[in-house]
Amino acid sequence: MPWGAKQDASRSKDKYDDIQVASKERAQSRTQGPPKDEQEEPRPHYLPTPPIPTKAQQCPPRLMTFFGISVLGLSTYCGYLYTSYTRQVAASRALEIDPDVSDRYNDSATRFDAEIELDEKLMRLGAKRASLIALARGDVLEVSCGTGRNIPYYELGMRRGIDEKGRATVKGCRSVTFTDLSAPMVEVAKKKFAALHPGAENVVFRVRDAKEVEVDIPGLKPSRGGTGSEGVHEGVTPGSYYDTVVQTMGLCSMPDPVGTLRHLGEITEPEHGRILLLEHGRSYYGWLNTMLDNLATAHANRYGCWWNRDIGAIVKESGLEIVEEKRYHFGTTWWLVLRPKKTGQGLSS
Repeated sequence: MPWGAKQDASRSKDKYDDIQVASKERAQSRTQGPPKDEQEEPRPHYLPTPPIPTKAQQCPPRLMTFFGISVLGLSTYCGYLYTSYTRQVAASRALEIDPDVSDRYNDSATRFDAEIELDEKLMRLGAKRASLIALARGDVLEVSCGTGRNIPYYELGMRRGIDEKGRATVKGCRSVTFTDLSAPMVEVAKKKFAALHPGAENVVFRVRDAKEVEVDIPGLKPSRGGTGSEGVHEGVTPGSYYDTVVQTMGLCSMPDPVGTLRHLGEITEPEHGRILLLEHGRSYYGWLNTMLDNLATAHANRYGCWWNRDIGAIVKESGLEIVEEKRYHFGTTWWLVLRPKKTGQGLSS
């Protein structure tokens, strides 16, 4: 073979070998990856950086100032309330007063309505009085009438009507007897009634203790013998009983509330008569009852009212039956319809 041909063959073989080596290196790089000295170091993992709020998202300085002042004012006011409460509790516990505080109303009669007007509006007691007095019918007795805050809600004049169940019934009041132990209170109530119902008949005002009041119906002879005139209920002698007895916000000031309710049950018509109560007393909640107990003596001394009495227990002990019961204001306001025990059942001791 000529020399030139040998050189060409040698160069071809070297080129072929280079191609084979390069092909093997590429295959090796695909399976094993790049050399260690050429591999990239792992990158550290960082939490995402929160976006910087814009001016529109930032809280204005004035708003922050207002919020801070509000928190400071609220905390200061709460501190004042707590300090005031603790002082009143200490003063209340130091007092020793007679349980009978009914004489306080002789001094407060002329300003009584003004003192409680706002509280009654906030508590919507007017609506609760109205719904209770709407149940009064026939010959009505209201004990502890005070300054006559129930007077606007009475329907004077008895008439036949239909109840919510479609049955024939008597509606309205044939007579109303208002009584209270405080003569100044009765005088205020009498003037109020005269302004609202001038010339009304069969309505009287008397100074009486609720525990000792007797059946004395206007227009009828004051006895249990009756006059022979038509009664509200068949078989019941007129003048023997009251058809409805009303008592609102009075048990709190009585020295013997249980005995008073028992007596009222005795002078209420036994079959169909009703005793209507709107009272305030103990709550559903222990923390609120603790507050009422702590301040009870001071409140009674100032307002003539023991606001921590258990109305439910008083009613149960009196032996009267509960026909309907509603409670409001954390359970402190009691709206009750009662009736006397059926004959033969007796009263609980």
